[in-house]
Amino acid sequence: MHYLIISFSHKNSTLAIREKLAFVDEAKRIAGMRELSDSSSVNEVMILSTCNRIEIFCSCNDIETATESIFSLLVKRSKLDSEELRTRADIFDAEGCIHHLFSVASSLDSMVVGETQIAGQLKDAFKLSQDNGFSGIKLSRAMSYAFKCAAEVRNATNISSKPVSVESVAVAKVKDKVGDLSGKPALVIGSGEMSVITCKHLVAQGAKVTMINRTYEKAETIAAECNAQVRPFDELEDAINENELLFTSTGSMSPIITDGMIRSTRYNRFWFDMAVPRDIECNPDRWGIELFYVDDLKEIVCENIALREDEAKLSFVIVSRHTIGFFEWLKTLSIEPLVKSMYERAQESAMRESARVIEKGFIPKEYEYAVQKATFQALKRFLHPFSNRMRDGSDPMQADTLIKSMSFLMDKDEGEEMSQTSCKFYPKGK
Repeated sequence: MHYLIISFSHKNSTLAIREKLAFVDEAKRIAGMRELSDSSSVNEVMILSTCNRIEIFCSCNDIETATESIFSLLVKRSKLDSEELRTRADIFDAEGCIHHLFSVASSLDSMVVGETQIAGQLKDAFKLSQDNGFSGIKLSRAMSYAFKCAAEVRNATNISSKPVSVESVAVAKVKDKVGDLSGKPALVIGSGEMSVITCKHLVAQGAKVTMINRTYEKAETIAAECNAQVRPFDELEDAINENELLFTSTGSMSPIITDGMIRSTRYNRFWFDMAVPRDIECNPDRWGIELFYVDDLKEIVCENIALREDEAKLSFVIVSRHTIGFFEWLKTLSIEPLVKSMYERAQESAMRESARVIEKGFIPKEYEYAVQKATFQALKRFLHPFSNRMRDGSDPMQADTLIKSMSFLMDKDEGEEMSQTSCKFYPKGK
């Protein structure tokens, strides 16, 4: 059994290529997994498809044949040239595959290192595969360890603690200023991606958000998606004076908020102009407004990115440790049943041989237990260095070869369930 990942991401592919490769809905992902699972070389498979990456993760019995099956599927779906796909793709197998999986789960391979969205996307991809019967024990073990690794990265480092987008920095900044945002009135102006993300951040923090846009229907769509309210654009002047918090990011070529529109209030106001060119042109000191422009926020973003890069170095140490631990754990799961079976065979042989010599009259019946014990102890002493050698193999990837060899020598199927009985045949106290 081998682990294999074929990856197309922001690191090796353009957005146009990723769009053609993308499995845009669950039905297409299920169809893709079904086609791959029909391949004789692919045992289990999962497809992760996001805006930044398309990755196919599988366990297989032959890496070369499985790779061909995956590229065949991708070429057929995308209509892209096979050679271009092969040149761009990152192909990971064995330990490299697991290290990459753990890095992705820990958000170390993301466009924005430390973002937490990828963990949820990975869980959804695995659940879809599992629910439809495409994931079994091999992928389940790897995914369980991946999420365990990601949790330690989050808990042991500060890689996700500092926001690194203009929108998230703006919301974090206002939280520093006013504390709890629950119930705070906030106005978001614009209908672009930055406004939508800001709205979602604010709603998640409990703010009471109102959307305004020149096109009322667009504002309505965003408000419905984000659980916010909406006001018509001709009420902009009233709205900017009725909300404690203001975030604006429009495509206007001239300011939409000027001194002539602003009125004095009895409460402090915090305004964030994330637009280029600027949406706000006023004298904030005159009105008691703390005004932050996009350059102020980008400076914080750059500082936070630098901090995350430092934390990423520590995070990769954790990923490497978990990768080694995973294969050591796999080796134990595979080797221990064989070791146990060896000792069970030895126990059975000891009991048969002691019964034979007593039946032949070579040894008196009253010495039966002593003969059984001595025989089994001799066999255990003989097997001990072999079992230690099996457990202590330095290369965990050699475990498959060792298991196949031992299973052949013991005339035992690799998948055969091992006995759950103890190897100790003599009762305690004897």
